[in-house]
Amino acid sequence: MSASADVPSESSEEALLSMPATAWAVLGTLSFGEGLSGYDIKTWADWSLNYFYWSPSFSQVYSELKRLEKHGFVESGDGGGGARNRRVYSITPAGLAALRRWARESEVDRPVLKHPTMLHLWLGHLSDPAQLKEMVREHIAQMTALRDGAAERAQNARREPSWAYTRIVMEWSRRHYDSEIALAQELLGQIDVAGARFDSAAKQEGTGLPIPLDPGRWKSRD
Repeated sequence: MSASADVPSESSEEALLSMPATAWAVLGTLSFGEGLSGYDIKTWADWSLNYFYWSPSFSQVYSELKRLEKHGFVESGDGGGGARNRRVYSITPAGLAALRRWARESEVDRPVLKHPTMLHLWLGHLSDPAQLKEMVREHIAQMTALRDGAAERAQNARREPSWAYTRIVMEWSRRHYDSEIALAQELLGQIDVAGARFDSAAKQEGTGLPIPLDPGRWKSRD
């Protein structure tokens, strides 16, 4: 491999501008020095990326690998062994150079928060406090499982010096889910207050509420 392979080509420059973050994340799983199959990449993503970014489907993983191979950022070969043929992907020098540049120079985007529980709560006027609180409790259970999983990953990462940065990300993830749990627990009391206020307002005429009150929907607070 010539030294010029370490310098991003014109194709690499185009990729730096056009490739989505998901592609760089997939490429990043190959930057720890191991050749991985698509299945391995999916497993690693579920093990770590899932706690702070996203959990890709197998189709996403293979779609991004195809894109990366087209740009010359990965190369693949027969992994051999076993009854099933495994295609193993490795990062190329050009891919490592492009990934290093993306990691250093790409803009820090605003996180996109898509919070289904908050969407349900935003539509609380179409539900009732008891149902909303049950949804929040389910959300707390999910966040607790994620917090515990992130804590376990952080502990496991202590064993491997090359995972030093993975460890601090997993510890950040644990603290993030702790905060999410605390915020959700606060909601349980706030829902009762909001429900009482909405119920009171809905009994007044001309309030401009988005829907008419169903008198039998909530238990009377009189």
